[in-house]
Amino acid sequence: MRPKAVFFFLSLTHMTGTPTEPLRLTRQERTASMTLGAVFALRLLGIFLILPVFSVWAQTLDGGSNAFMVGLALGVYGLTQAVLQIPFGAASDRFGRKPVIVTGLLIFIFGSLLAYTADDITTLLFARALQGAGAVSAAVTAMISDSVRDKLLTRAMAFVGASIGISFTFSLVLAPVLADSIGVPGIFLLTAVLCVLAIAAVLMLPTAPVKRFEDFQARAKLRDVFLHGQLMRLNLGIFSLHMAQMALFVVIPLRLVELDLAVAQHWTVYLPAVLVSLAFLMPVLKHAEKTGRTKELFVGAICLVLVAFAGFEIFDNSVLLISVLLLVFFSGFNVLEASLPSLVSKTAPQECKGLALGVYNTTQSVGVFIGGAAGGWLYSAFGTHGVYGFCAALMILWIIAAQGMTAPTPRNVEADS
Repeated sequence: MRPKAVFFFLSLTHMTGTPTEPLRLTRQERTASMTLGAVFALRLLGIFLILPVFSVWAQTLDGGSNAFMVGLALGVYGLTQAVLQIPFGAASDRFGRKPVIVTGLLIFIFGSLLAYTADDITTLLFARALQGAGAVSAAVTAMISDSVRDKLLTRAMAFVGASIGISFTFSLVLAPVLADSIGVPGIFLLTAVLCVLAIAAVLMLPTAPVKRFEDFQARAKLRDVFLHGQLMRLNLGIFSLHMAQMALFVVIPLRLVELDLAVAQHWTVYLPAVLVSLAFLMPVLKHAEKTGRTKELFVGAICLVLVAFAGFEIFDNSVLLISVLLLVFFSGFNVLEASLPSLVSKTAPQECKGLALGVYNTTQSVGVFIGGAAGGWLYSAFGTHGVYGFCAALMILWIIAAQGMTAPTPRNVEADS
């Protein structure tokens, strides 16, 4: 591990020197980034809003007493999403971003409406599979990269990272309240209505002038994307990050209950950690861009996540210490979540950008799926410390792999006007 990656974080409060002319997102770039970030968040609400209340509600359905079917209905969302990310990403390269995004959102709406009417676990299973099948994450990310100059792409992708954090944070708080007021079926209906609004917002956005999928004759090859050394490192990163996140959230709620914190009060632990970490996200990313220290920031963020898991191994015996360690975790997690899509977009060959982002989002979904399963098994076999140790080992392997990273060269940088 390079010392300068760790000391980078310590130097943020002692920054000196000013750039000659700071680059800024134009109004159109900012609008596209925020709108598409919101679309990304709406898709994630299909997972996040249901997580805290799904298993209890599913038991009220016909066949809901089968715990395996309940777990399958919850996890199949991530599975179908993982399977279809690559085809949707490739389709966005061939047919354009907007048609693919709208098609995916329509599939998601249909799945949400079917879940709203479901009265048995089999119907719900099929509905959740349809929700996951509307896998537009890669196309959304690619459309952001089309709409923003390469040199500002990390900043634009930060809107996506922030939308993920905000979606996750408010879902933890709102899900129990919504389930009590409108019921879990009402949550499915609400996500369908929100996605209708998302379609309208996407259609109103101007088509990006950069023709990523029209200006190149070469066909995207899946093998080239899979075997690309730098993309392999980035895909390993998102897989490890979300595998560790899901494994962590298998045990943290259980540990908080063991420490006599009622489930209804768990948001008091999550909310401050996520909000404080998000407040530092944009300043940190801007400083890294201006100083050309993106790799140091990246490796340093992985180190923060590693420190958090090492801390959980020793200090998970109080709610306050868990809150502090979650702040450390999310500080690293949010930087990585915002940086990784941008790095993939900059690194991928132009003619297969959407395909590369499809592979990236697929590995993310697989990480979520496997992380939840692995976390549950490790917890039952070795307890919380088995989960923490496993996640720490993942971060160490990621740090080793990240040493071979090279900073991508901006390809389409325009002078700031």
